[in-house]
Amino acid sequence: MKDIAIVAVGGYNEIGRNMTAIRIGKDIVIMDMGIRLDRVQIHEDTDVESLHASDLIAMGAIPDDSIMEGIDGKVRAIACTHGHLDHIGAISKLAHKYRAPIIATPFTADLIQQEIKSERIFGVNNPIRAMNAGERFQVTDEIELEFIRVQHSIVDCVFAAIHTPKGTIIYANDYKIDRSPTLGEPPDFSRLRALGKEGVLALITETTNAAVSGKTPSEQIAKDLVWDVIIGTEETRSGLMVTTFSSHIARIRAIIEAAKKIGRKPVLLGRSMEKYWGTAVRTGYAEHGDVTVYGRRKSVDKALKRIMNEGKDKYLPIMTGHQGEPGAILSRVANGETDYLVESGDKVIFSAGIIPQPLNESNRHTVVTKLKMRGGRIYDNVHVSGHACREDHWELLRMINPEHVIPSHGNLVSHGNYLMMAEETGYSLGSNIHLVRNGQELLID
Repeated sequence: MKDIAIVAVGGYNEIGRNMTAIRIGKDIVIMDMGIRLDRVQIHEDTDVESLHASDLIAMGAIPDDSIMEGIDGKVRAIACTHGHLDHIGAISKLAHKYRAPIIATPFTADLIQQEIKSERIFGVNNPIRAMNAGERFQVTDEIELEFIRVQHSIVDCVFAAIHTPKGTIIYANDYKIDRSPTLGEPPDFSRLRALGKEGVLALITETTNAAVSGKTPSEQIAKDLVWDVIIGTEETRSGLMVTTFSSHIARIRAIIEAAKKIGRKPVLLGRSMEKYWGTAVRTGYAEHGDVTVYGRRKSVDKALKRIMNEGKDKYLPIMTGHQGEPGAILSRVANGETDYLVESGDKVIFSAGIIPQPLNESNRHTVVTKLKMRGGRIYDNVHVSGHACREDHWELLRMINPEHVIPSHGNLVSHGNYLMMAEETGYSLGSNIHLVRNGQELLID
C-alpha cells in the first residue's frame, strides 16, 4: 500500500504564501501557490511581476519550495481552492517548475491566467483546466481530485477532496459555514456528510479565526449592515465613499444595490477593482453595465475630478485601500493627492476588517487619522469575515470526522487555538492532530 505524506511548503508559520504538497506513494498533488502580501508591501516599490522567484523567497513573500527537491515523487496536478492572492499569487513564479496541469474553478482559473499573462520573467506553460464544484479530475489511475462547493469572501471557492487508495484527504482553505449567502449556493453539506460516512483519512484546514468564539455571521448580515449604513445617509448631501475588498464580488454587488436605492451612481475605482469585476462579468457573477469602472490612475483621477465638479452627493465611489495600502485610491484621497476633497461631514465606510498584521494595522491607522483630520466621519468594520470561527471549525470536524487533522494557514497562536478546540472534540496532539511547520513532511500512518 502506498504511503501518504503531507508536505508543509508554506502557510504553516504565517497567514499567507499557502502551499501544501500531498504525496501518495510517488505521485504528488500540490494545493495552492500563494503570496504573503504584507512582505510585498514592506518593499512597497516592488514590481512583483519583474522580480525573480529567488528574491521573493528571500524576502519571505512566496513559499520556499526547495523542500520539494528532496521529495521522492512527481507532481501530477496543481489545484487551487479560490482566487485570493495568498493562494494563487505565486503560481506565475513557481508553477513552471512542475510539469503538471493547474486545476481551478472558472473564476479562479481566469484570475490565474491574468497572473501568468502579466508575469515578466518566467514562462508558465502549464495547461489550465477549469473545473466546477461537484466535478472530478482523474489525476492518476488511483488518485482523483474532487471539488466541493463552499462559501468564502470570494466567489467560486471550493474544498478539494483527494481520493486515494488509503482514503480521502480534504483540503479546506479557506471557508465559512454560510447557509444564506447573497451570491452562489450554500456549502455542499450533503456531500461533506457523505464523505464523512465513507471515511476521511485527513483534514488540512485553515485556522485564521480559530480564536474567535461563536460562528461567523452570514454574508446576508454584512449586506444588511452595508444597507443600513448607506441608506441611513440618504438625508445628507455630503460625500459618501466605501472601501472594500476588490475580490469580494458579493459585497460589491450589495454596495451597488444600496447606492442605486438612494439615487447615487456607483463607481468602482482602482486597478484591482477593474481586474476582479471584469473577471466576475466574464464568469457570470456580475452584469456588464451595472457599474462604471476605472482602473488606470489617469482615468481614476479624471473620474474623481468629475465627481467633485458634478456634486459628491450624486455618486458613491467604491475604492481600493481599506488596509491603508500606500498608493491605493483611498490613501491618495486621504493624502490630498487627487481632486476629490474630503470635507467636514463626508462619510467613509470601511466594509472590511483589518488583516491582522502589524503593517496593515499601522497603515490603516494612518489613513483613518488623515481622513479624520480632513473632517471625514468614519464608519468602521461594516463587515463580516469570510473565515470560519471556532464553532464553524467544530461543526466541520463533526460533519466529516477525519482520522487525522493538520492545521494550516495560520501561525502558532491560531494553530494553538484550533488544537484546543479539536482536543475538546476528542482529538489529541501528536496522536491524530498534528502540528507541522514550513519545510516539514508529515507521514500519515
